[in-house]
Amino acid sequence: MSDDRSTTLENTPGAGRTPEAERIEPAAPEAFGLVQVWWGDGKGKTTATLGMGMRAAGHGYRVHLLQFMKGGASSVDAVRGEYNAIEALPGMSYENLGHYGWHGMADGSDEADHQAEAEAGLERARELLAAADDTDLSAPLDLAAEPEAGVHMLILDEVLYAADRGLIGEDDVLGLLDAKPDDLELVLSGSHDEPSYLEDRADLITNVRKVKHPIEDGQRARQGTEY
Repeated sequence: MSDDRSTTLENTPGAGRTPEAERIEPAAPEAFGLVQVWWGDGKGKTTATLGMGMRAAGHGYRVHLLQFMKGGASSVDAVRGEYNAIEALPGMSYENLGHYGWHGMADGSDEADHQAEAEAGLERARELLAAADDTDLSAPLDLAAEPEAGVHMLILDEVLYAADRGLIGEDDVLGLLDAKPDDLELVLSGSHDEPSYLEDRADLITNVRKVKHPIEDGQRARQGTEY
């Protein structure tokens, strides 16, 4: 077998050797710097971005998740599984700026609070982008440092919902892209409505489309799948 073929098999799970987990050590990505957009009416937008963040953290990159609008509800526990997992994962951190309920859902939550918290999330995103811009993202970062010390990947979860509900403006979202450092991977998620204003600015756009969802049959959110 040729050396090229041997190398291919060796690095292919199941075809050459069983991959073994390695200790996570600080590292720097070689090809970060894109803008990703995850939108659609299907389940899985946050799940997909969390999975990608976990993958990046597993390579020793510094990742931060900033959640807009994702507050509590009677069907969801205060502490979600992803928060516990992130706490146990070196290099990944999170913060949540939502409160009870969802904007426009007549669930008893205060609409003015939704507005204020979305605006606070926008300002926090700007702060994190500025911090990343002041950081050498081509170098490994301290995995235990606060996100103000810079991150390689910033996930703005549900920011697109905040925009399509008018809590922040589309221009505000575009302004975040303008402020993005070249080497930062910026991930935006949320919205059932297509964020067409991002079509010419994003490098990756994924429409998570619903075909069938158990909520239509009365299934409530389940621990371990939805939270």
